[in-house]
Amino acid sequence: MPDHPPRVVYDDVCGFCTWCAAFAARHGDVEVVGFSDLTADQLARLPDDYEDCAHFLTDDAVYSCGESVERALKYDFPALRYVFGALRAIPGYETAREKLYRWGADRRDWWGKFLRESPPALEQ
Repeated sequence: MPDHPPRVVYDDVCGFCTWCAAFAARHGDVEVVGFSDLTADQLARLPDDYEDCAHFLTDDAVYSCGESVERALKYDFPALRYVFGALRAIPGYETAREKLYRWGADRRDWWGKFLRESPPALEQ
């Protein structure tokens, strides 16, 4: 059994990102950690350009960008493991997943018009 539940690391000044992190927390046993609340140990595990995307931290691995969303969805909704397993068998899936993630992330302001929660970093 892991020492800690996985952590969803996200941009906590983004309303859409905050909504996504809260969604993950509502549907699974994950902790959410905004960029402004990262500990030194957590920060040391992230890539240098960590602010470019979300991350999913387990005790032994770090998953970033599109893969972080995939991992969080599989963790929160175990039945999706089969869907992602089938997708991973398709050549080019990982590249397409990352492009789709980037497309969505680059439109966070637009998504935030429909799906958002007050970012905790702005409430302080």
